[in-house]
Amino acid sequence: MTVLPRAARWRRIGLSLLVALLLPAMVVVWRSDMLGYAAISWLQVGAGGLVLLGMLLLVFVIMRTAGWAVHALLERLLRRTPGIGLRRWHAPWLTQGAVLVAALAAVLGIGNGLAVPQVRESALLIEQLPAELDGLRIAVLADLHLTPVKGRARSEEIVRRTLAARPDLIVLPGDMVDGPVAVSGPMAAPLAGLQAPLGVWLAPGNHEVYHDYADWMAFFGQLGLPVLENRAVSLEHNGVRFTVSGLGDLAARRAGAWGSGIPKPDLEATLTQVPAGSRFHLMLVHQPKLAREVAASGQVDLQFSGHTHGGHIIGMDRWLVAPANHGFVRGEYQLQDMRLLVSAGAGQWDGFSARLGVPARIDLITLRRR
Repeated sequence: MTVLPRAARWRRIGLSLLVALLLPAMVVVWRSDMLGYAAISWLQVGAGGLVLLGMLLLVFVIMRTAGWAVHALLERLLRRTPGIGLRRWHAPWLTQGAVLVAALAAVLGIGNGLAVPQVRESALLIEQLPAELDGLRIAVLADLHLTPVKGRARSEEIVRRTLAARPDLIVLPGDMVDGPVAVSGPMAAPLAGLQAPLGVWLAPGNHEVYHDYADWMAFFGQLGLPVLENRAVSLEHNGVRFTVSGLGDLAARRAGAWGSGIPKPDLEATLTQVPAGSRFHLMLVHQPKLAREVAASGQVDLQFSGHTHGGHIIGMDRWLVAPANHGFVRGEYQLQDMRLLVSAGAGQWDGFSARLGVPARIDLITLRRR
């Protein structure tokens, strides 16, 4: 086994410590408000890239250790003297190769996360769907997280692609923005261009709760985008009345939830607003954690949610993100008589913007009667 000279060992230890301390240093800077939010949002992207790099290298270390242990066990069972094959598990070229691959994957993941999402069309089968609503096209723009990092041009292109899909209804189930209105407002302004025959409807997410909630709600109103915070509206399509509603976000339930007066989710109050003649009920709930409670009411036919970003990365989606969200991560779920659709989202928070195997998407859902 090659032994490194003392100077080389210290150089490598120093470099490792520098990389290890870079992430907490970046977090301290953005949490201290030393910089404006425009700079902080870029700092968050870098920090998120380091987190992803660390996660990928941790997976490599676990796999390498497991491989070495199995190899060592086999040699012991076969009563062989440990040879060069066992030492290759810790060969410098293997470690250096893993670091390079992980770095490239982290860059690719961030690039995927910041790319403009494509429109993804799918049909959603609902047994109790009125025949008159069969074929209703709904565009879902979840988790846009608009910030200076993503830029105004990206927002304009998302609006253009959404309008080109010609939806009957457009919904945004939370986390439209990050940061204060003064900084991120210009990136969200193009949303005023969203139009559909049955309107454009928003529900708040946890990131609106974190950042100047009242200011953002007023800003969306100025853009002509109504927010459904514990509110229901009655719409008509092909002569059939149906309901679209939205709940406040769960983050408002936390003690000292970033300001007083932020509406907490109030399912009971929202359900009382549903007209007696409504034939179908679509509810926007940012976090899918509330889905079982909503389904248990027996008064909601379809829930649209976001929040999970689809789990970001294959493997991480099912093992980490789904358990943290009561088993929901992306796609369709049947809960009693209610269908739940968890969108993978059209964006993600700058602090972890990477996507690997789970692309951002503008969902175009066509409702179909089963």
